Amino acid sequence: MVDTVFIEGLAVETIIGVYDWEREVDQRLLIDLEMAWNNSIPGRSDDVSDALDYAAVSEKVIAYLQEAQPRLLETAAEGLAGLLQEEFHVHWVRLSIRKPGAVASANAVGVSIERGVR
Repeated sequence: MVDTVFIEGLAVETIIGVYDWEREVDQRLLIDLEMAWNNSIPGRSDDVSDALDYAAVSEKVIAYLQEAQPRLLETAAEGLAGLLQEEFHVHWVRLSIRKPGAVASANAVGVSIERGVR
């Protein structure tokens, strides 16, 4: 299967970081997701219940990051990948997490991972 559903630039305000001051303030993360999904079924049925609910995925990602408050972007990425695979039965996910402003001379820093079989 080569179909995907994507969410690009999902903004999440949460506590993240390893320094003491980072554990006291919300910081913005930007999340990009690509998830394998057979889009031919909802494409034929025109029924939303056959589609991957990107609003529900977005809400779950936001809630996870706000509750987990991980120290590392790598930890956040691994947790999100596992969550998406388990909760939404997504067999493959590629995700990037960007942290704007973390390095003064860069637009953003971040990590990208790919998990599962496409």
